[in-house]
Amino acid sequence: MIFTKYSNTLRWVIVAASLIIVSLILWKTYEFFQHFKEEERTKMENWSFAQTEFINSDDDATNLDLTLKIMSSNETTPMLVINEDGSLSSFKNLDETKIQDSLYVQKLIAKFAEENRPIPVKLGNSIASTIYYGNSPLLNKLKYYPLALLLIVFLFGAVIFFFYRSNKNATQNKLWSGMAKETAHQIGTPLSSLIGWTEILKSENVNPSYISEIEKDIDRLQTITERFSKIGSIPTLELADIKKETIDSYDYLKARTSKLIDFEIIVPKGSILVNLNKQLYSWTIENLVKNAIDAMKGRGKLTVEIIQIENIVKINVTDTGKGIAKKDFNKIFEPGYTTKKRGWGLGLSLTKRIIEDFHDGKIKVLRSEKDKGTTIQITLKRA
Repeated sequence: MIFTKYSNTLRWVIVAASLIIVSLILWKTYEFFQHFKEEERTKMENWSFAQTEFINSDDDATNLDLTLKIMSSNETTPMLVINEDGSLSSFKNLDETKIQDSLYVQKLIAKFAEENRPIPVKLGNSIASTIYYGNSPLLNKLKYYPLALLLIVFLFGAVIFFFYRSNKNATQNKLWSGMAKETAHQIGTPLSSLIGWTEILKSENVNPSYISEIEKDIDRLQTITERFSKIGSIPTLELADIKKETIDSYDYLKARTSKLIDFEIIVPKGSILVNLNKQLYSWTIENLVKNAIDAMKGRGKLTVEIIQIENIVKINVTDTGKGIAKKDFNKIFEPGYTTKKRGWGLGLSLTKRIIEDFHDGKIKVLRSEKDKGTTIQITLKRA
């Protein structure tokens, strides 16, 4: 109980801690990058001093070992030494064939100047040449390290998210199945008793019209029991005319709804065959129609339209109710989400499960406008 109570807080604490750790790693990587960059500049400044010393030395000087050692120590950093007149004096760690191209050299100068501030080589009070140097291969690789780290963190987070989501879905599915089977079982017991009492009433010369109405309600309860029984397990699909099934559900609801609702159904000619579970599909239409009626507060126009496009069929349920905010388009299909004071928030989530999990279809809010109405669309594959 305690873990369940604080699990959401714990989850956010873990997320915050992870962000802090990643931020610290990125900051330290940036600091290391800058430190390494400064070290490379110091190395290039030493090289420029050695170059100056070499230029100023006498031809017969013998104590140039340290100077030459410094000048030959650069084995990784690409560099160009450009004379004052713009001609190339020397280069290191660059492609000898490409360096013959003056245009290539100019591009390198511009690139190196952008990466690092050029270093002048002075001869007395005048500048003899200028050193342009770029980032070493190691520094270039280090530059992309934060991106690689972010990618790893992103992938790790995605794995955790999908694991959590699949685990949550599995838990919800078990809960749905358990509730559905238990509901079917609980309804089944009094239903059997009602069927028996109906047979007794027939033998007691009760008005047949009364018995007929009772039998209709019993049939309705049997249909509900079948629905809950099927939602609790994987239902079987059979070839059916979706046009006929939609009209049957539409007619049933129309006969039992307020006359203040203006019903309209638009269907194409001919049959449209789809792999369906009839009981669950009719439940879907009933849920959508009832939600539409509630949104209109029992007064308005409700339109059910069937559209066939090549290998798919679309069923649109449109009302003239209060509408749905765009930010809630996906939320309305989540278990427990409801705007009704006495609602459980299960109708549309069941509808989504029936259409997407059992029929491999899609359901979405096609469009909605405040105080003008909403259209919810079901998309199924034709057989």
